[in-house]
Amino acid sequence: MTSADTNAPADGAPTRPLTTAQLAERAGVSIATVSKVVNGRAEVAAETREIVEALIRRHGYRRQKKASGPAPMLELIFHELAGPYPAEIVKGVQRVAWEHSLAVAVAVAEPGPQSPRQSWIESVLARRPTGVIAVFSALTDAQVTQLHTRDIPLVLLDPVQDSTQDCPVVGASNWSGGMSATRHLLDLGHRRIAAITGPPHSLASRARLDGYRAALDMHGAPVDDALVRVGDFYAETGLAHTRDLLRLPDPPTAVVACNDGTALGVYRAAAEAGLRVPDDLSVVGFDDLFPSSWLTPPLTTVRQPLTEMAATAATMAITVAQGNPLAQKRVELTTELVVRGSTSAPTAP
Repeated sequence: MTSADTNAPADGAPTRPLTTAQLAERAGVSIATVSKVVNGRAEVAAETREIVEALIRRHGYRRQKKASGPAPMLELIFHELAGPYPAEIVKGVQRVAWEHSLAVAVAVAEPGPQSPRQSWIESVLARRPTGVIAVFSALTDAQVTQLHTRDIPLVLLDPVQDSTQDCPVVGASNWSGGMSATRHLLDLGHRRIAAITGPPHSLASRARLDGYRAALDMHGAPVDDALVRVGDFYAETGLAHTRDLLRLPDPPTAVVACNDGTALGVYRAAAEAGLRVPDDLSVVGFDDLFPSSWLTPPLTTVRQPLTEMAATAATMAITVAQGNPLAQKRVELTTELVVRGSTSAPTAP
């Protein structure tokens, strides 16, 4: 087995995709070993796998004509399966999949000490689905390359971060959503408006916070850094941050929670402090997912069209799989402020 491609062309020279036999010859391994790597089989030594993958990344891979076509399914890759968010995504993908006689498979790419991210990519490569939709995930460049070199279309849905590779992307107008939530509170008369964000590496979280800051700036209201707390989209963190915010000498009269789960924690902290929503504390969420409309009072929130976003991503994946060009590679769907009972004018001191 060799650790370098001794027959590599000079830098800048054009390369042609290699067949399984050519990959095996250059890597110094058997055709069966290369086949296992190409098809995502696990029983290959890490060093051998990396040598073969490096050759594929450099030269590309030419599948034999006799190879079977892709499996009739769309594969959904989630960061984790928790709360109502994944259900809305599956609903949208399923709607489009049925129209094209495709099944829907779900996998979870949760990082951990045993690197399960590698295990899911191996499974996907072995199944060879019609297309892959990565949801709120941060795929590595190597994983994206593995999918591309196997001709498996990939669409990023509500991605955590920008990909360095040219992948189709579907998202929502998070910036304008954050702005409309904050502007709504400003129009009601609030000036001490707190924000509890999502994780700082999340594109959506950063955009919502930027919208919050822009609304304050446009209104001539100062941004108090003491009122901005970094969260993680979980209710427990919303609870902890709101407890702390309410202990400030000059506490906020309103909170912009960057998702509905965080808003649940805000509600709990307000109740613990003996405060009433919205009389003593106004709250705005983001997503409009269950049980937002069933809270007491019902939550004012920014509706994110998750089902439509998922359907759009599925349509894009199928379009690429059929060999057709996309009308646009980046799609942003509109968010909408839904005013309910959790916001009102601040109580006069």
